[in-house]
Amino acid sequence: MSSFKRTALLLTAPASLVAIALYALPIVQVLALSVTEPTLGWANYRDLFSNGAVGRVVMTTLKVSVLTTLLTVAASYTVALAMLHMARGWRRIAFFLLLVPFWISVLVRAFSWITILRREGVLNRLLLDVGALSTPLELVYNTLGVTIGMVHYMIPFATLLLYANLSDIDRRLMQAARSLGARPATVFWRVWLPLSVPGLALATLFVFVFALGFFVTPALLGGGKTLMIAEYISVQVSTTARWDLATSLSTMLLVVVGALFFIATRSPALRAAFTARPPP
Repeated sequence: MSSFKRTALLLTAPASLVAIALYALPIVQVLALSVTEPTLGWANYRDLFSNGAVGRVVMTTLKVSVLTTLLTVAASYTVALAMLHMARGWRRIAFFLLLVPFWISVLVRAFSWITILRREGVLNRLLLDVGALSTPLELVYNTLGVTIGMVHYMIPFATLLLYANLSDIDRRLMQAARSLGARPATVFWRVWLPLSVPGLALATLFVFVFALGFFVTPALLGGGKTLMIAEYISVQVSTTARWDLATSLSTMLLVVVGALFFIATRSPALRAAFTARPPP
């Protein structure tokens, strides 16, 4: 082993030990509890598939996650595309506005949406004052409110991922298509969009996996009426002390996320998203 490799190993060893102690070991403990609590065996996993409450929570989580992913990727793609065609000065302002949410706590953002969306909130009061509504809309403490909060949280992440991908697309291909007589819509659908598929695939995977484990936003904006997996696991641990159910459900979520990443890495589109392109 060269001196450089030994130095690199020594420098990374402390961080690796901290990661193992604070991350890997708790996961191993959760995996162990899922097959040993209350008795040794796979009964906890069999019970998951026959538990009606778990089935409803899983379906709610999938519904909200898919809806959040679709809306987030569509909005983020539009924003990233607009930023790509802005002048440099306006692009800097757009980047600043895009990064502002990273400096604001998720709790602050969730409570802000409650203030805006509740029955006596800013939005309902405005619509009632202008005569657009006769009764307030139910915009929070339901699936709609949870989805709005999650989409708002995920848009900056997805936009940055998509912008990085779109920036790598060779603009000369668009110029070539236009020079051959293609209309702008044809250039977008036949040239630009296919080239941006790797970024779309990466953003979709990232948002969906992140949405599966959302906790704070659904707990606050759902008001206990839109129960997702992370909140359900928290209830089993902190309220009912059902460690068997909580750990087995956590393990299944970990397995599902791992399977999604494994399948994604087999996709040429996602592999292309991680492959650096040579400069033009």
